[in-house]
Amino acid sequence: QLQLVESGGGLVQAGGSLRLSCAASGRPLHVHTMGWFRQAPGKEREFVASTTWNGAETSYADSVKGRFTISRDHAKNTVNLQMNNLKPEDAAVYYCAESRLYGTTAYRAVEEYDSWGQGTQVTVSS
Repeated sequence: QLQLVESGGGLVQAGGSLRLSCAASGRPLHVHTMGWFRQAPGKEREFVASTTWNGAETSYADSVKGRFTISRDHAKNTVNLQMNNLKPEDAAVYYCAESRLYGTTAYRAVEEYDSWGQGTQVTVSS
């Protein structure tokens, strides 16, 4: 059974950077799209970024485009999210997720994903 574990969250000042990592165990991720989502208190979970199985296609929320970069390492069975120039509004619990279907599309909807990690907290001070 697939398990996803996020790490790399923490407290950072506005303008700083963090690198989140999602480590998978149980089976390889290589055929599925992987996504990052976030959820702030009192808000719905929202899409951040996704990448197809081979990384050929990526998708980003407008709010993070140009600041965040998603990547995957098949050898390590991980998916990463490099976050630069962080803003207070980026503060949230960040989740990685695996798509239901094979990864030929960089899905953006929560409903397209059916395996989720427990999340890692990102706090940005102004």
